[in-house]
Amino acid sequence: MARHWLMKSEPDEASIDDLAAAPDRRLPWTGVRNYQARNFMRDAMRPGDDVLFYHSSCAEPGIAGLARIVGAAVPDETQFDPASPYHDPKSTRDKPRWLQVEVELVRKTRLLSLREMRQAPELATMRVLQPGNRLSITEVDDAEWAAVLARLER
Repeated sequence: MARHWLMKSEPDEASIDDLAAAPDRRLPWTGVRNYQARNFMRDAMRPGDDVLFYHSSCAEPGIAGLARIVGAAVPDETQFDPASPYHDPKSTRDKPRWLQVEVELVRKTRLLSLREMRQAPELATMRVLQPGNRLSITEVDDAEWAAVLARLER
């Protein structure tokens, strides 16, 4: 059974439009440098899982589209590149610290803004809405997923 995830990306790094324009409408989800988010990719994410593509750190944050996981977690190549802002000199090819998954666009949606999400009682349990949450990847339960989809259709 597919799981559901919310994955945050800063639109100036990788936006829903970038995903739509990418070859095969797929992008590697690179640059995750949080162990809990990395562990989600390594231990829990599977090809076929659903993704809420969330724009963060921008003028109007929120869910901008739907995607799916299309590949198992593999080493994130940016950790090995000294020119990358995500370079990790302590990571080696024999013992990589950081992983990435590949995501594929399902569809771009209207923006479901953070403000609108906060006003929706049925979304109150979402991890992204909890005080102090800064994780770039969070799990979304079935009820939250259904509630987001229903709001996106409005």
